Amino acid sequence: MSPAAPVGIVLVSHSADVAASVAALAVGLSGGGVTAPILPAGGLPDGALGTSAELIRAAAKAVDGGAGVALLVDLGSAVLTVKALLAEGDELPESARLVDAPFVEGAVAALVTASAGGDLDAVAAAASEAYAYRKE
Repeated sequence: MSPAAPVGIVLVSHSADVAASVAALAVGLSGGGVTAPILPAGGLPDGALGTSAELIRAAAKAVDGGAGVALLVDLGSAVLTVKALLAEGDELPESARLVDAPFVEGAVAALVTASAGGDLDAVAAAASEAYAYRKE
């Protein structure tokens, strides 16, 4: 099940701090060792709150090793921005996929699965399954 390169992960948030913190948390909780590539794409290039197509494109390109790119997003316009980039057809790597998952739990599950050699379908499924995590 291990591709030559692992699935890459991009965390798209309206806040650079939130995206970077969730990426750091996912790496910290992934069990140590070498992890799949994960990058934040948060906020606007000037540091303000918002969603930047430019930052998303750059992060997706940087994590793309050929096995696919899973994009996890936080809120409304982040979803719309990623959908618009995907619709363009040449803005993101061909194998990029928007994953419907909770942002924090999904990021951890996606990174653990990608780091273990899961393909893009397995990474997306693991992240999406995080919706079922109960906290009671």
